[in-house]
Amino acid sequence: MATSTRSSLASFFLRLGRQVWVRAASFTVIAVLVVLAARFIGPLLPFSFSIDLAGDAVDSILQIIATAMLTVSTFSVTAMVTAFSAATTTATPRSTQLLIADPTSQNAVSTFIGAFTFSLVGIIALSTGYYGGQGRTILFVATLVIIGIVVFTLLRWISHLSTFGRMADVIDRVETAAGASLERHAESPTLGARPGVAVPPVTAAVHAEDVGYVTHIDVAGLDRLTHRHDIDIHVRATPGRMTDARLPLAEVVGDVDHDVVAGVRRAFRVENHRTYEQDPRFGVIALSEIGSRALSPSTNDPGTAIEVLAALQRVLTRALRVDARPEVEYERVYVTAPRLPDLLDDGFRPLARDGATIIEVQIRLQKCLASLAATAPDRAGVFRDAARAAYERSRRELDRADGQTLRAAAREAWGR
Repeated sequence: MATSTRSSLASFFLRLGRQVWVRAASFTVIAVLVVLAARFIGPLLPFSFSIDLAGDAVDSILQIIATAMLTVSTFSVTAMVTAFSAATTTATPRSTQLLIADPTSQNAVSTFIGAFTFSLVGIIALSTGYYGGQGRTILFVATLVIIGIVVFTLLRWISHLSTFGRMADVIDRVETAAGASLERHAESPTLGARPGVAVPPVTAAVHAEDVGYVTHIDVAGLDRLTHRHDIDIHVRATPGRMTDARLPLAEVVGDVDHDVVAGVRRAFRVENHRTYEQDPRFGVIALSEIGSRALSPSTNDPGTAIEVLAALQRVLTRALRVDARPEVEYERVYVTAPRLPDLLDDGFRPLARDGATIIEVQIRLQKCLASLAATAPDRAGVFRDAARAAYERSRRELDRADGQTLRAAAREAWGR
């Protein structure tokens, strides 16, 4: 089954695994288990060994680790929060969820907290006489291993901090998320369901209990519901749309009872903020927001806007090269896929508007759209319309010399 149509439960655990506190808690539990298990590992070994340690050698090492790891953990969390704040200020607030889910920073903080917990529990166990001679030796060996892991993680973390949260890093992360979402969308535009059709005149609308954005649809769950109750379901609120009193989650054709309404609502995850998982337009919007902020008078950074255009070209090119799966997995569920013109409006219209007076941005925009048209000749008209609209908007804003330059660049890009 495609990633885009994973079940709600699988999606929940995937999102849970991206939370920093989950990884930190896991490392902490492992650290505690290692410390406590050192006492029982010795008798299980087929041989006996011990190291002649000074009376408080292990305790002193653990004291040093505990002090250092508390400091390093505080510094790491501060560095992460600073990166989140910088991305929100200079790029777009929609990128912070990608920075928060960064595995390298999560592993670093979790390792430092786990090492701190290891040393703290080890000190307590030693002070209570928990270990015998061989247990102290095993704890000492485990401590050396922890030191090696901490040093390696610290070096990697320092290297990672040189780019973490910088503009190029944020653009790359948003591009990766947008590209993955668009590729899944291109592979299965309707999430495995039938393409949307005109809704019959007699249907029952199922509304969400709360107002918010649809972030995930369990289409497989809806399909099971259709077979169980002999109904058809027309999805109205696709991922990224806000469901409210005006827009229902779905329209149901057939007999609708309390179980059907509850089942439909369970299949939709409604949250306060959009996410990248099933929403192909959100990543494109986030990229265009970065470019628009760069083009604002207070920032005045056309170079970043040009980088965003290059990122948009890459993600759309990858999506255009994906072959859609023709088979329909869910026969009685209907989903209307987002349209390509809407995606282009999300990505290029803000940059065409905010960069209308900047000739360098407009030339790059024309070349980008011409390249996309060459990538998908069967859809070239959509890209040509977007390029024409951007050109007409900019032509009215540019002076005569820049207007002639843009016209020549557009002719060269489009071969006419």
